[in-house]
Amino acid sequence: MATLHHLRAGVIGTGFIGPVHVEALRRLGIQVTALCDLPDRVRPAADRLGIPAAYTDYRKLLAAPDVDVVHITAPNRFHCEMALAALAARKHCVCEKPLAMNTRETARIVQTARRAGTVFAVNYNVRFYPAVLQLRRMVERGDLGDIIHVNGSYLQDWLFKPTDYNWRLLPKEGGPLRAVADIGTHWMDTVSFILGAPITRVMADLATWHKTRQRPLGEVQTFAREDQTTRYATYPVKTEDFASVLLEFRNGARGNLAVSQVAAGRKNCIRLEIYGSKQSAWWCSEEPETLCLGRRDEPNAVALRGTPAFGPDAAPFVDYPAGHVEGFPDTFKMLFRAVYRAIAEGNTTAPLFATPEDGHQEVAVCEAILKSHQTRRWTAVRA
Repeated sequence: MATLHHLRAGVIGTGFIGPVHVEALRRLGIQVTALCDLPDRVRPAADRLGIPAAYTDYRKLLAAPDVDVVHITAPNRFHCEMALAALAARKHCVCEKPLAMNTRETARIVQTARRAGTVFAVNYNVRFYPAVLQLRRMVERGDLGDIIHVNGSYLQDWLFKPTDYNWRLLPKEGGPLRAVADIGTHWMDTVSFILGAPITRVMADLATWHKTRQRPLGEVQTFAREDQTTRYATYPVKTEDFASVLLEFRNGARGNLAVSQVAAGRKNCIRLEIYGSKQSAWWCSEEPETLCLGRRDEPNAVALRGTPAFGPDAAPFVDYPAGHVEGFPDTFKMLFRAVYRAIAEGNTTAPLFATPEDGHQEVAVCEAILKSHQTRRWTAVRA
């Protein structure tokens, strides 16, 4: 049986998230042997990251004998073909979210993955914050009681200006939804993961603040700073800047979610509040170390990660003591640790990481959200 450290990875995509994958893999002692992207991007990125093989055709990366696991971090429109090709090549796979552009594509991936016998994960990394894992166990044990409702948001400001640009703004590259699909699905997957219940119905309102934007004449990396010398061209925006969504979960709980990529001052703020019949709990990614507990007739409590107050359930996913913050980069490390252990041990029973079925569910929720916005009605999720 292979050990975790003998597995080798290849990464497709060198934008913002590709190097995040590379860094997390190296922290686990996983050798990254290959990188793939466009000809003018891949060699400089491979040199910068110290990766020996640089491919301009992802099929060649998939054929490489020194790649055991492929990480797909290319734009959304490529996810389906690359995922299916990875499965056909018998490679284990970690695919960035969303799994694909629509449920027709995600259903194909689910069916193919079930037959393949390889490990396939969708990179919903927020699941691996220790506080999120702790919340999941608390709900499983009934510590919060019956779940009444859930409240939260995912707010960013990186598309606040009309001159901010990224391929995600274009429906042909990222899909018909942007803020909801890009960051809203992280929140929805996380809450469904905590509750152990999928979303069954939605009522959504989407809005676009910048009806037109200024696109740089040239490509721009995610979260890149504006260059004063850049020349622009005006284009109409056909994806949402922000959204409000009412949710119903299979366990009967209700929820409401606010999503925005034009929320000035919010760089990457995930907030969730879970209200139960015994007590409530809330957490924010901007303060990832603390988990707050709310009571009616007792003082509220604050549990700190890595202390007895936090509890033992998330301990396998805590590497540093309290006061040594584990945040966004650590969630990737922990997710990949779970994936690579599943590969090495041949154990795919009830994984904590998101599966193709989970990825399919989130795309189905997005389709219901878009339909609800268009019809102005509650809409069932057809997963």
